[in-house]
Amino acid sequence: MQIRQPIRNIQDFLLSTYFADGLRITIGVLLPSLILAQFGLLKYGMTLSLGALCVSVVDSPGPMVHRRNAMLITTVLIFVFSILTGLTNKNHYFIGFLLAVSSFIFSMFYIYGVRAAAIGTAVLLIIVLSIDDIRPWHDVLIHGLMVLAGSLWYTALSYFVYRLRPFRLVQQSLSDSILEVAEFLREKAKFYHQNNNYDKTYADLLQLQVSVHEKQDAVRELLFRTREIVRDSTPEGRFLLLVFVDMVDLFEQVMSTYYNYQQLHDQFDKSGILPDYEMAIKRISYALDDIAFALKSGGKPTVSKRLLIEIERLKVKINDLERNNTNQEYNTIGIIALKNIEVNIENILSRVKTIYSYFKIRNSKDIRQAEVDTEKFITRQKFDFSLFTENLTYGSSTFRHSLRVTVVMLLGFVVSQLLNFSHSYWILLTILVISKPGFSLTKERNYQRLIGTTIGAFVGMAVITYIHDKNTLFAILLFCMIGCYSFQRKNYVVSVLFMTPYILILFDFLGMGSIALARERIYDTFIGSGIALLASYSLFPTWEHEKVKEAMLNILKANKAYYAQVVKLYFDKNYNRTEYKLARKEVYVSTANLASLFQRMFSEPKSKQLFIKEIHQFTALSHLLSSYIATLSLYNKEHQFTFESFDALKPISNNTDYLLDVSIENLLQGKNTIENVPLIRLTETGITVMKGEDLIPEQFDLIQKVAYDIYKLSVKIKL
Repeated sequence: MQIRQPIRNIQDFLLSTYFADGLRITIGVLLPSLILAQFGLLKYGMTLSLGALCVSVVDSPGPMVHRRNAMLITTVLIFVFSILTGLTNKNHYFIGFLLAVSSFIFSMFYIYGVRAAAIGTAVLLIIVLSIDDIRPWHDVLIHGLMVLAGSLWYTALSYFVYRLRPFRLVQQSLSDSILEVAEFLREKAKFYHQNNNYDKTYADLLQLQVSVHEKQDAVRELLFRTREIVRDSTPEGRFLLLVFVDMVDLFEQVMSTYYNYQQLHDQFDKSGILPDYEMAIKRISYALDDIAFALKSGGKPTVSKRLLIEIERLKVKINDLERNNTNQEYNTIGIIALKNIEVNIENILSRVKTIYSYFKIRNSKDIRQAEVDTEKFITRQKFDFSLFTENLTYGSSTFRHSLRVTVVMLLGFVVSQLLNFSHSYWILLTILVISKPGFSLTKERNYQRLIGTTIGAFVGMAVITYIHDKNTLFAILLFCMIGCYSFQRKNYVVSVLFMTPYILILFDFLGMGSIALARERIYDTFIGSGIALLASYSLFPTWEHEKVKEAMLNILKANKAYYAQVVKLYFDKNYNRTEYKLARKEVYVSTANLASLFQRMFSEPKSKQLFIKEIHQFTALSHLLSSYIATLSLYNKEHQFTFESFDALKPISNNTDYLLDVSIENLLQGKNTIENVPLIRLTETGITVMKGEDLIPEQFDLIQKVAYDIYKLSVKIKL
C-alpha cells in the first residue's frame, strides 16, 4: 500500500476537480493571446485574456446553472466597470471615488454567499488592473469590448466543457468527499494505537469532520441541482445518487463509534488485540480510497481479500479472548465494548460492499432509484435587495468588512501613487485577495501570500536569469499557469508560488522582465500585506467570539432535533426518514461551523480568545453528544434487541430534552448559577439493567449525562 500511495496520489490529483479547473482556466486565459499573437495582435489577445481571467474567478465548482448565471452577471459588470475605470482613471480624485464606492458595494456581496462574493472580487480585479491603464476614450470603448469578448469566450468554453461530460464534476466532487471520509477513518484508527495522543487525534478529527461536511455539502448541491440527476433520467445519475446516500449513512456509522479509548488500552494493551482493530479500520479506509479512485477513473473496484481476512481474523481473536477469559483477566464490559466495535466494523464493511455492488450495475437501466426528497435538502440563497439594506448597520460583520476594505483600498491607492512603482496595482491586488471578513482568515491568507510570493520570486528570478530559450520558457510558463490555477482552491501557498514565476516569465516575454521586477513584486506584496493585516486588527475588526454564541445555540438546537428524531425510532411508530436525515444534516452543518470557528479563534490575539477552554469543552461535548445519538439510532436500525420496556426510558429521554432546553436558555440569558436540575438514574426507572449488556438503556443514560455536562458548562460561558 505504501509503495503505490504516492503514484495513486498523483493519479488522484490529475483526475480531480482541482486539476480540471487549472487546465480549463489555463486554456481559457492563454488561448486568445496565443492565437492573436500569431497575427501580430498580442495587445488585443492580452485584453481578451484579461476578460477571461476575471470571469474565471467565479467559475468555481457548483451547479452549472449557478456557474453560468454568475459568469454572465460578471461579464456584464466587468464590461461596464472596465469602461468606467478607463474614463475616470485620468483624474486621481475620480478614480479614487470609483474605487471606494466599488470596494464597499462589491465587498457587501458576501451577504449573498461565496459565489456572489467572487463576483464582487472579479469586478474589483478589473478595476485594479485597469487603474494605471490610461488611454483615449475611443480606445477605452474598444478595450471594454475586448474584455467583454474575452469573458464571453471563457463562459462559452466552460459551458462547452460541462456539456461534453455533464456528470464529470459530480463524479470528481463525490470522489473527493469519499477520500475525506477515508481520511477521517484513518484518523479514528489512531485511537487504537498504543501511546496515542488522544487530544491531538480528537482535534484532528474535528477538523476532518469540517472537511467531510464541506465536501458532502458541495456534492449535495451538485447532485440535487443537476437536472439530469434530479429527473432520474440516466443510470449514471441514479448510480451517483445511490453512492452519495450510502456514503452519508456510512459516515454516520463511523461517527457513532466512540468509546473510552484510554480504558480500552489500560485493559487490552497486553492482549495485543487493539492493533488488529487499527489495521481493520485502515483496510476499510483503503477500500474507500479505491471507490473514490474508481469514480474518477471509470474503473470497477473489487473488495480486497486482505480486508476480508483482516476482519475475519479480528472476529476469531475477540472470540478466543472471550473464551480464554476464564480467570476474569478482562472484565465483561470491556469485552462487550470490543465486540460492539467489531460488529460496527462489520456493518461499515457491509455498507462498503453495497457501494462496491453499485459499480457492477453502474450502466444498467435497472439500477434502483435512491429514496431521497432532494428538494428539502437544498439551501436556497436569498438575493433580494432588502437583505443588503438590512446589513447596512455596524452590527453586521459584512458591513464592517466592507468599510474596512474601502478604507484599505483607498489607502493602498494613495501609497501606490506616492511610491510611483511601475506596477503599483500589485499593492491593491495584494490587499484585495488578502482582505477577508475575519481577522484570522486575513492573517492566514497574509502568511500564505508572503511565503508563496517570496519563494516564487526567487524561483522566477533563477528561471529568467539562467534560461533563455523561448520554447523552454513557454513550457515553464504553461506548467506554472496550470499549477497556479490548479492549487488556488487546494493550497493557496503553492498557488502563489506558481503564480509569481508565471507573472515574471510573462513580463519577460513582453520585454519587461528583470530582477528589479521580481524585487518590486516582493516589496508591493509586503506593503499590501502589512496594510491589510493592520487594518483587520485595528479598523472595524470582526472577532470570532462575536459569532460563537450563535454557533453554540445552533449546535444545541440541531442535536436536540436530531435526538427527537432518533427517540421516535423507539417511542413512535410514525418515523419519517426524510425528517431524520434533515436533522442529521443540520447536526453535521452546525458541528462543522462551530469547530471551524473555534479553530480560527486560536489565530486571534490572546485578549480576543474569550472562554477558549470552556468553548473547547463545549465543542468536544457536542461532538460526543451527536456521536452517542448516532449510536442510539444504529442500535435500532441495525441490531435486533429483545429489550422491550422502552416506555420506562421516557423519563430519561424527557429529562435530556429538558437539560438541552435549559442549556439554550442559559446561553441566551447569561445565567451564572447552577440550579438544582435533576439527573435521573437508570435505577430510578424500575428497569433491571445488566451492566454492559442492555445497551439501549445505557445509551439513553450516556446521552443524558453528556446533556447534563453541557448544561453545567452553559452556566460558565457568558458571551
